[in-house]
Amino acid sequence: MSAAADPETSPTPPPARPPASPDEIRRRITRLSVAAAVLLIAIKAFALGASGSVSILASLTDSVLDLAASLATYFAVRWAAAPPDAEHRFGHGKAEAMAGLVQSGLIFASAVFVGWEAIRRVFDPQPVTGGAWALGAVVLSMAVTGGLVWMQGRALRAAPSLAVSGDRAHYASDLAANAVVLVGVVSGAWLAAPGLDAAAGLIVAVWLGWGAVGLLGQAADQLLDRAAPREIDTAVTAAVLSDPRIGGLHRLRTRTVGDVVQAQMHIDLDAGLSLAAAHDIVEAAEARIRAAVPGADVIIHADPRGPAAAPAPAVPVTPSSPDPGDPTAEKPG
Repeated sequence: MSAAADPETSPTPPPARPPASPDEIRRRITRLSVAAAVLLIAIKAFALGASGSVSILASLTDSVLDLAASLATYFAVRWAAAPPDAEHRFGHGKAEAMAGLVQSGLIFASAVFVGWEAIRRVFDPQPVTGGAWALGAVVLSMAVTGGLVWMQGRALRAAPSLAVSGDRAHYASDLAANAVVLVGVVSGAWLAAPGLDAAAGLIVAVWLGWGAVGLLGQAADQLLDRAAPREIDTAVTAAVLSDPRIGGLHRLRTRTVGDVVQAQMHIDLDAGLSLAAAHDIVEAAEARIRAAVPGADVIIHADPRGPAAAPAPAVPVTPSSPDPGDPTAEKPG
C-alpha cells in the first residue's frame, strides 16, 4: 500500500490565467489586422508585377488603404480605452468613431482611383499575363482575409467596438471583392477577354464606395450623438419603473459612445421623501439599469411629485441706514 502523498511536497498547479479584458482583446485583434494588411500588400504587389491585371491593381490599392485604416483603428482603440482626464471628462470613446470616419474616407478614395483605372481599361483593354501567379495570389489573399474576418468576428462578440467593426466590414467586403477579382483574372488570362478584367475592377470600385457610405453613416451616428437603439430605451425604462416608489420617467436621453451607453433621465418621487431616501431610490435604479445594460453611464435627476412642502416663512427685511459711500443712496434734504 503506497503512502499518501505529502501535501507540502505535491506540486501545485499553476494559477489559471485570468480572461483577457475587452480592451486587451481589441488591442490583439488590431495588431493582427495590421499584420494581415502588410502580408496582403506583399502578396498582391507580387501578383501585379507578374500579371499587370487591373483587377489585381484594384485589390492591391484597396489593401494599401486597408493598412492605413487598420493603423487608424490600432491607435483609435488604444486612445478610446484611455480613462477620462481633465480635458476629456467623458472619456475618449468617440476616438473609435473618428477612426471610422477616416476609414470611410480612405475607402471612398480607393474606390474613385480604382473606378477611374477600370474605366480607362474598359476603353483600352490590356492582356493579363502570368495568370497562374495572379490566380494563386488571389486565392491566398482570400484565405488570409477570410481568417482575419473570422477572428475579428470572435473578438467583436467578446468586446464590441465600432472601430474594429468598421475594420471587419471592409475586410469582409474585400473577401467578396476578391471573388470578383478572381473572375477578372481568369477571364483576362485564359478566356482572352481582358475587358471582363476591367469590368471586374469597376465592380470592386462600386462595392468599395457602397461600403464607405455605410461606414460613414455609423461613424456619423456616434459623432452626432444619435439616440441608442430603441431596445436600449425600453430596457432602461423597464428597469427604472420596476420600483413602485418611482411614479414616472420623463426626459430620457440615451446615446452610445464607443461601446458605452450613456443615459440621462428625470424620475418622479414622492415630495415627502427625505433626501437620503430619495438618494437610495436613485442609486437602486442606476444599479438596475447597469444590470440591464452592462457598463452603462447613468445620470438620474429626481423631481418631486404630489403636494409640495409648505414654503418657508418669509424673513422680514429691516431697513438699514444708507451707506454714505453709495451714490444711489438718498441724501437728506
